[in-house]
Amino acid sequence: MRRGLVHALAWLLATAAAVTLSWWGVHTVMAGTAYDPPRAVPISASARDDGRGAAAPASSTRRPAPSPSPTPRSTPRATPKPSATPSPRPSRTPALPQPTKPSGTVRSYGTDGGRVVFELGAASAKLVSATPDPGWSIQVWKNTTWIRVNFSTDDGTTVSVFCTWNDHPPAVDIV
Repeated sequence: MRRGLVHALAWLLATAAAVTLSWWGVHTVMAGTAYDPPRAVPISASARDDGRGAAAPASSTRRPAPSPSPTPRSTPRATPKPSATPSPRPSRTPALPQPTKPSGTVRSYGTDGGRVVFELGAASAKLVSATPDPGWSIQVWKNTTWIRVNFSTDDGTTVSVFCTWNDHPPAVDIV
């Protein structure tokens, strides 16, 4: 009886160790993959400006035009008589969503800690992107009348970008 308990305990410990080692290995391999939250994509060098808020070149993510689909083959059958008005044929390709046009001006602001891009409208603003430079981290706060983006380093250096529009057109301040 005692021998059976020792074998069961040894089996249980070996199984627990194998499961733990397996979990740790899978976790290590999966770190940094699609399961992690997305990171900001850096803006290309051509989009950089002198930091005074020059308009960034607009870009969009357009899908390629759908290739013509081959006509389906059908079995021969009696041809119906042509009518005076052709009947509309349903489209085989779904309609692609049209890219949305910005409702305001897209402006890019370069700082020592990174780059912030806002879409500035007449009475509001939207954060398009915020990309930290290497060695900097980022925090973003949004409210109904302002947006704040902080770039900071481990040594305590902080650069803040404020966009406010409370009872006035959007204004951007870099502190």
